[in-house]
Amino acid sequence: MTKHLSIDDTNILDDSAEVLDRGGIIVYPTDTLYGFGVDARNKDAINKINKIKGRNSPMSVVAADFEQLLSWTRLSNEDVDLVAKKIGDKTTFILPAVEGIIHGSILGPDNTIGIRIPTHPFGPDLVAKIGYPITSSSVNRHGNKPLNNPTMINQEFGTKIDLIIDAGILPPSEGSTIYVAHNNRLKKIR
Repeated sequence: MTKHLSIDDTNILDDSAEVLDRGGIIVYPTDTLYGFGVDARNKDAINKINKIKGRNSPMSVVAADFEQLLSWTRLSNEDVDLVAKKIGDKTTFILPAVEGIIHGSILGPDNTIGIRIPTHPFGPDLVAKIGYPITSSSVNRHGNKPLNNPTMINQEFGTKIDLIIDAGILPPSEGSTIYVAHNNRLKKIR
């Protein structure tokens, strides 16, 4: 049975960390959508998300802050400045990854990592507590629109997930704007 907690629950970070540490799946709010979250280093947990979604492809991860984002990536000084200027509300960056920071199955082409720092505090606060990246993959089956209602998420995925962090119904969203860092430039790809 899926545990369902309000975003205001005082033990929310501890309960979420416990689920992630044992290879479970959480659903949590971001500044755009609800996301499937697992330990981004855990292949078995990642495979669970891929099975639920019906696809295998790279996944973005959440960083606690800009300093952590930098520690997980290999950027030139110029690229650091470019990312710093664009970081903020609803952005994801595709950047060269530090080896071993996440499981290889969710890396993008050329050993890249999708990283976001959502303005909704839950994801960054959780990552700051646990110290490792968690996935941020929209809560939907491949080809379907993401779900933004915790009750509907529970009905659709309840037997396959361990914990839902309920922040209410989120506004409809197309997801984050995605930028790729390449040759000291940022290219918008979504």
